[in-house]
Amino acid sequence: MTHQDPHARYPLTQGVNPWLVTCAVMLPTFMEVLDTAIVSVALPYIAGSLSSSNSEATWVLTSYLVANAVILPASNWFGLRFGRKRFLLTCVIIFTIASFFCGAAPSLSIILLARVVQGAGGGALQPISQSILLESFEPRDRSKAMAAYALGIVVAPVLGPTLGGWLTDSFSWRYSFYINIPVGVLAVIMISRFVHDPPYIRHAKAKPFDNIGFGLLCVWTGCMQVVLDKGQEDDWFGAVWVRWAVAALIVTLLLWIWRSWMNRDGLVDLHALKDRNFRTGCLMIALLGMCIYATITFLPLYYQEILGYTAFAAGLVVGPRGIGSFVGSPVVGFLGSRIDNRKLLTFGFLGFAACSYIFGSVNLDIGPYTLLIPITLMGFTLSFVFVPLSTLTTLTIPREEMGNATGIFNMLRNIGGSAGIAMASTALIRRADLHQVDLVQHLSPTSPALQQKSAIMAAYLGKQLGPAVARPGAFGVIYGQVIQQAMQLAYIDVFRWTAVLAVICAILSWLFEKPPEHLMAPPGMH
Repeated sequence: MTHQDPHARYPLTQGVNPWLVTCAVMLPTFMEVLDTAIVSVALPYIAGSLSSSNSEATWVLTSYLVANAVILPASNWFGLRFGRKRFLLTCVIIFTIASFFCGAAPSLSIILLARVVQGAGGGALQPISQSILLESFEPRDRSKAMAAYALGIVVAPVLGPTLGGWLTDSFSWRYSFYINIPVGVLAVIMISRFVHDPPYIRHAKAKPFDNIGFGLLCVWTGCMQVVLDKGQEDDWFGAVWVRWAVAALIVTLLLWIWRSWMNRDGLVDLHALKDRNFRTGCLMIALLGMCIYATITFLPLYYQEILGYTAFAAGLVVGPRGIGSFVGSPVVGFLGSRIDNRKLLTFGFLGFAACSYIFGSVNLDIGPYTLLIPITLMGFTLSFVFVPLSTLTTLTIPREEMGNATGIFNMLRNIGGSAGIAMASTALIRRADLHQVDLVQHLSPTSPALQQKSAIMAAYLGKQLGPAVARPGAFGVIYGQVIQQAMQLAYIDVFRWTAVLAVICAILSWLFEKPPEHLMAPPGMH
């Protein structure tokens, strides 16, 4: 009996079964997607443990997204310079070690620093993993490989909120980060064993690194995020440092645009924006990032901060969004080559807008199942956004420019998401203050309704706590209800604003050129 040479069976992966490569590269991507879903549920506990507000706790997400966005355009250069396998291993190791320091952080400043390092390590995980995966299969089998890979990405948002809530309630929010350590160790073992660089990567010579372009990118994104995150605390342009930071943001952004336009061999080549489809797609992915990250972040916060849910209960409530995506992915895969992608995109954005509007139409009497259908439908409709948007954006981009285009596209998604979280957090604070002032105006001391309610509460508290604290306690309870109602109205405003942004995106969908039939999503767009 003769034995066939495994290298002959699997020439692209140098004798390794390509499905083992799929499992190896899926792990770091799964870990990175899972981390975002888990942390969003644990934010109130992070805030309480580190003596910070919920708005300050959202910096844990925005700092990660900005660092992630900065590394994305440079991931292709690092892969060529150091080898994709070595670079992927380095990123996984950095991400895993940073996860430990996030979990062990004793203060907000330390966890933010660790999250920046973690974001830098996680920035290249998805694009590098996808590149390795696509080159490990023959062209006829790539669709099956991407389907299996996408399944891993879809499962993570299903498990993330529930797992994060359970870990937070049963142990500590710190285990939301510690959970990455065993996954990261397993990923390092599998990548070391099963992933190999193709010959052209091993012999490739990377062009000189664009240090100036990378530095300018770091400065303007950093200034933008600091202003958005901290400006609210210091009354925006009333603070001198905000004015200086905005000036630095404008100058470095303009210099970065000029350098990226003039230097074809720079970190980013902005000439791709001359393409109408790509220009439209970049605008839409930034707006989508604002919508989706604001929703992912603040919906669990709404259940915990306003309705008093535990982290586990909030995770169970928002978890069906991932189930909706799981169901919608094969549907959009089937329809993608049969229906104009602009129609699918319009349906997806309008569905997202409808669900966001429903979130903004609730009151304090809702139960855990009240929003089950819109939460599930939101995940389903988002499936009709990601793949068609990626496909239409790169419809007329030459293949040799695809790496540069996907880097810009993914960078803008993260920057939009980070800006969206910061802007929504600021809006919550400002709108809550505004609504509180408006509500208090209706609480006149001579109001019969207020007098009646305070008397009832005072009588009850007098029996429980004594007559001395009855009346002050009654007014304290009423004031607490006013604050709760004001925050409820502020969340409603934020959800409705995301609905408006989604409608704008649905309209923008028709700026794309009409696509040909039988389209497939390009690699690297996620």
